[in-house]
Amino acid sequence: APKVSSSRPLLLDADQSRAGSPDAAREANMTKPGKRKPEGPDTEDTLCCCEYLDRKGERSHLAACLCECEDLDECCERWLTCKSLPPGILERIADTFADRFRFPWLKGAVKIDISLLPPIILLPVFLHVAALHFLLAVVILISLPVLVLWYYYLTHKKKGQTLFFLSLGLFSLGYMYYVFLQEVVPRGHVGHGQVTLLTCGLVLMLVALFRAKRNPGYLCQTNTDKALYQGSSSKANRNGLGSSNGLYRAAVTGMVMNSNTEGYSRLLNKEPGRITEDWCTKCQLLRPARAGHCRICSRCVKRLDHHCVWYVPWGSSLINSCVGEQNHPAFVLALSLFLLTAVYGISLTLDTICRGKATIKALFYCPGVYMDYSYAYVKHLSLLSSSALSFTCVWYCTIVTSGMGYILLTQLLNISYNVTEREARIALRENTGRRWFGGMIVDTGQYNHGFLRNWVQFLTLRSPLLQHSTEDIV
Repeated sequence: APKVSSSRPLLLDADQSRAGSPDAAREANMTKPGKRKPEGPDTEDTLCCCEYLDRKGERSHLAACLCECEDLDECCERWLTCKSLPPGILERIADTFADRFRFPWLKGAVKIDISLLPPIILLPVFLHVAALHFLLAVVILISLPVLVLWYYYLTHKKKGQTLFFLSLGLFSLGYMYYVFLQEVVPRGHVGHGQVTLLTCGLVLMLVALFRAKRNPGYLCQTNTDKALYQGSSSKANRNGLGSSNGLYRAAVTGMVMNSNTEGYSRLLNKEPGRITEDWCTKCQLLRPARAGHCRICSRCVKRLDHHCVWYVPWGSSLINSCVGEQNHPAFVLALSLFLLTAVYGISLTLDTICRGKATIKALFYCPGVYMDYSYAYVKHLSLLSSSALSFTCVWYCTIVTSGMGYILLTQLLNISYNVTEREARIALRENTGRRWFGGMIVDTGQYNHGFLRNWVQFLTLRSPLLQHSTEDIV
């Protein structure tokens, strides 16, 4: 009996020590299909092309993308039995699907953003369907802008960052150019010089977009900001000031923190003869005049104009980016080049498919294009052998160009009055400053120095020394 009782603890200790060994852990991970725990900090270096680390930090494989789908199974079971779904299950299914939607790559499977796919798949389908009949074209060309605007307001309201607008913008450019080369150019009415000019305009616009990737002017916290924040906090604690009314007394003369301004606490310098400076409690820094905090990027930007969802800061981790002091001129240049290139491409296409008609008249009346498309579709089974698709793409480009033209016009008017889009919205909301044409033109009067000086200041935003010298000359 003593031998048996003494050997049992020894066996248990051996099993416990083996359970805590690396071999046992590796065997335990192998028992779960498709997933293994990461074994060290260099796990990503040892991943094969089909492996990845999921959102839980576990090592998984693309072959196991259909494993462990409890939420999906529960959702299907409740749907078949006509039961209500528990709250949050659809969001969990969407997150799981987005995490497992990957592409094999050299050092592990790369995650693909699902928002990239709808424009690439749906835009050609919608345009081909719209080319079948005039009424289908009207319905689809009206629905597309409505859906895009609805998705924009949905993501903007939720402070979301998406690749949808990047995919839509770049793919629309590429697909329109492809249709132009495949349908319009082979007809022989467009010369090589015109094709070269259109291509150069497209390339220059992409170069301007690439230059717009620059830092818009993000503000960074300095030692002075840290000391000011610590001093104001300690001062407020000693005086027993709370945050219930949104007001705090800072440790700096003539400055007050107000948390009711634009949702963030601000430090306002109201000393006469000095430029107003704001304190941002989100970034915990003192920002200069005309700077603002972007709630989507969660950073403060010098001379913040607005947050744009259409162009791409290739060098940063965000797709949506701000238009600020450093990239505002490049943004306006890209809009101008897009407008000129689009109008030139539309005119070339209409002159080709509607021979003998003026461009504006051909845009609204070009008989025979949809009949030609239907005949080609039935007789030759070629979706790109008629002018209906080209005419539909012309109207799609016209709608997009009209929207971009409105944005460009607003930008030019704001520059002429030295007002940013953010300052114009604040003036409209607070009913300050002068306005014309229903608020399309806003003049706050605070930074307006005349038409010429305003444009000189805008064109020299990225060169402070050049800006001061040119202003002195003017």
